[in-house]
Amino acid sequence: EKVKPVGYNEKLDVFGALQVSAVSSGYCIGSCNWIISSYKEKIVFMSGSSTLTTHPMSCDQVGLRNADALIVTGLTQTPSVNPDTMIGEFCTSVVATLKAGGNVLVPCYPSGVIYDLFECVSGHLDTTGLSGVPLYFISPVADSSLAYSNIFAEWLSTGKQNRVYLPDEPFPHANLVREGRLKSFRYVHDEKLIEDYREPCIVFCGHPSLRFGAAVHFTLLWGSNPANAIVFTESDFDHAEALSPYQPLRAKVTFCPIDTCVNFTQCNLLIKDLKPATIVVPQKYTVPPPNMPQRSDLKLDIAPSTNVITFRPMEVVEIPLERTVERIEVDLELAKSLVPVELRPGLKLALVPQAELHRWDNKFTLKPHAQISDSPASPEEESGEGSKTQKSRKCPTQAETAAFMPCGKLDINGFVRHIQDVFGAQNVKVGYEKDTVILLTQKSRKCPTQAETAAFMPCGKLDINGFVRHIQDVFGAQNVKVGYEKDTVILLNVNEQESVIRLAEGNTHICSTDETLRRKLCKLVIEKLSAPF
Repeated sequence: EKVKPVGYNEKLDVFGALQVSAVSSGYCIGSCNWIISSYKEKIVFMSGSSTLTTHPMSCDQVGLRNADALIVTGLTQTPSVNPDTMIGEFCTSVVATLKAGGNVLVPCYPSGVIYDLFECVSGHLDTTGLSGVPLYFISPVADSSLAYSNIFAEWLSTGKQNRVYLPDEPFPHANLVREGRLKSFRYVHDEKLIEDYREPCIVFCGHPSLRFGAAVHFTLLWGSNPANAIVFTESDFDHAEALSPYQPLRAKVTFCPIDTCVNFTQCNLLIKDLKPATIVVPQKYTVPPPNMPQRSDLKLDIAPSTNVITFRPMEVVEIPLERTVERIEVDLELAKSLVPVELRPGLKLALVPQAELHRWDNKFTLKPHAQISDSPASPEEESGEGSKTQKSRKCPTQAETAAFMPCGKLDINGFVRHIQDVFGAQNVKVGYEKDTVILLTQKSRKCPTQAETAAFMPCGKLDINGFVRHIQDVFGAQNVKVGYEKDTVILLNVNEQESVIRLAEGNTHICSTDETLRRKLCKLVIEKLSAPF
């Protein structure tokens, strides 16, 4: 299967090299942030997330902490707008239109914020005496959306999960459906919709762009009546641009963007709590919006001690993350044969006399080496008859282990003085940076001549075009392919022996399946070198 459904905190193994798991992001049902981890490294991809208390499960921040790299995306598209305020304005606009005898069109997605809109607007209609106004939900997946939202309790907030165990429906729209106040239809031409349709009403349908879906039909139907209203709640599209094909439009238009994704202030607090080593963010998140350059609060404020990498759309960036440690499992039989020796308190070492390192699906296992007898094999053993035994081996003593793998603390200052005493202080130079570097000078030796230097380390300028023509003359143009990208790459095929020459700035790489051919190519390159100066 190309698509694999996963649950929250379920760890998936990716070819043995990585583990991937999804944790709740708190934005909508099923929304998640991704944790990509190896044995020692961890990368977190933060998509649309919300720290507000709405219908989905709250954002899980525990697994996101102390990541080597945090990729931040999906911040709110309306940072200067409060979602709670917008929901209030949405309900007020809907009620005002209904009281004036008009209809309300809400272009929206079939899941997500729409569940909160059902809950808020139905309660507001009850308090204003408009509980008899029908709510129509039109989408090819309308029935599935309403059903699954009540089934998947594990994806919901704690309060809604508790309602399931009462038992009770987690969402109020289940009760609205039973009472006939909320009706769902697949298409606008559904016969049941034609039979049940009455005005004034509220229609929730797609698409928010007003370029396809049932919203196109209702915009054309109601757009010429000033009593009707179109209320936009999605911030993914510019509502003015969405309405441009329908102008002139007499219906009222209200823009109430309800975007519960984290804003810049919330994201700054989140980053301080997560404490990542490196943050990868879109470049536009690090500067205020172009239309509000004075709003310094509408950008990320990241501590100077944190490494920040910015990127633009379609730009590929490299995250400075190197794997320095690999996990190796020890075979049970081999582990039984090991005898750890304590070199000092807290440190034990064990010698592995003979073992093989096996790799499968990027997993490493240390297994016992094939047993080899010290004496020649008997005829029975060579023919496979009889039992094969291995001479017992004495476990190494502490002194033997220490001699084979010396370790311990080194008095650096004392060692430097000792080196100076042995070789003379004038011959020892010491530098202290991140590490301690000791440079030991020897007696002066005769400087090599220019010819000796050139023979040992050939260098100079290379006429690449001339060299390519020379290679074609020597081996035949049909056997030579040349590619020019950042470097010049020459692919050579002679007698079914493939060779590659990469001519880069300041260095040359020659690889061949035939060592004799490789040496010949190396000689040809050296011959074509001109003086470096």
